[in-house]
Amino acid sequence: MSANLIPILWQATLQTLYMVAMSTLLGTLIGGPLGVFLATSRRGELLSAPWLNTVLGLIVNAARSTPFIILVVAIIPFTRLIAGTSIGTTAAIVPLTIASAPFIARLIETAIREVDAGLIEAARAMGATPGQIVRKVLIPEAMPGIILGLTLAVVSLIGYSAMVGAVGGEGLGDLGIRYGYQRFMPEVMLAVVVILIVLVQLVQSAGEWIAARFDKRAPRNRGR
Repeated sequence: MSANLIPILWQATLQTLYMVAMSTLLGTLIGGPLGVFLATSRRGELLSAPWLNTVLGLIVNAARSTPFIILVVAIIPFTRLIAGTSIGTTAAIVPLTIASAPFIARLIETAIREVDAGLIEAARAMGATPGQIVRKVLIPEAMPGIILGLTLAVVSLIGYSAMVGAVGGEGLGDLGIRYGYQRFMPEVMLAVVVILIVLVQLVQSAGEWIAARFDKRAPRNRGR
């Protein structure tokens, strides 16, 4: 591989990291509260609102069932409205966020539903409000699962960020298509694949380490 391509490869890596980081942040800000609500709003639960839970659940399922590449094309007008353009790194964050938010919501919902129901009943018996139970019981107890869920979401977003390069996004996916495929430079495609694998391994290892740290704290919190 030519030395001239190394700066381009580095820039593409930074663009991918930027897209993934921003879409993870925005997706968590949207999907986090949504996941908590979905986990606590069925009939008879802390924030009982069964009709709203059903409607939001249908919306989340519809968004999750849409193939990402189709989603990117379908929301081009919305992307232009938000980002001012449908091409480039910043524009790619819009579909990445829309794709990640419902996914993160379901992951967080699943993690919270795995919390022992006895802890909720104990907190209720002590007079805790629903908001206090969510903040001080459900989220802390579910944190290891939430961290692992977010790790899975980031890994998926790394793959999505490469896919969005096929429709005008920048980053490693765009580099692989323009140089590796269109210009018949297999060494560039190989470099892109290796970097993506390394990124996924780093994210997975970091997520498991952080989740393990929270999991070690959980028994001490329950013992207090």
